[in-house]
Amino acid sequence: MQIILLQRIVNLGKLGETVDVKPGYGRNYLIPQGKALPATKANIEKFEARRAELEAEEAREVATAQTRADALTDVNVIMRAKSGDEGKLFGSIGTRDIAEALTNSGLEVDRSEIKLPEGTLRQIGEYNVDIQLHHDVTASILVTILSEDNDDEDQDVEEEAVDQNEETSEE
Repeated sequence: MQIILLQRIVNLGKLGETVDVKPGYGRNYLIPQGKALPATKANIEKFEARRAELEAEEAREVATAQTRADALTDVNVIMRAKSGDEGKLFGSIGTRDIAEALTNSGLEVDRSEIKLPEGTLRQIGEYNVDIQLHHDVTASILVTILSEDNDDEDQDVEEEAVDQNEETSEE
């Protein structure tokens, strides 16, 4: 089945491309979601008339995602969790926990935007976490997981990270 893409789709193509897909994928997912049109002569003409509008809309989305990524630059999220003596967490820290911590600090991030390629975090330590705000825009934040036990070392690390976050928010 030939379709015209109305937006960029990962592993398929970008805006305006005519691609071949399996009929069920096109008919049951792409077309009803408004991500594609069947590649008929009338639809091709209709798309060419709307091309500038769709490209401008995508450019706005990229610009919005870039401003959000700039706000996330140099952010350090500190989380506390129960852990054993060797630093292994009794639970895990996942995308929902990280998104909630970011939202509580005033940065709106959806949990689907957070990428943890190695799965949930299960050890105390510092982790670089990618946040994909758009297909082309990715921000990286630092997530520091500390034990719930109030050690002096953990307190120093937390104060240092808070100072660092305050400096970046003043800029």
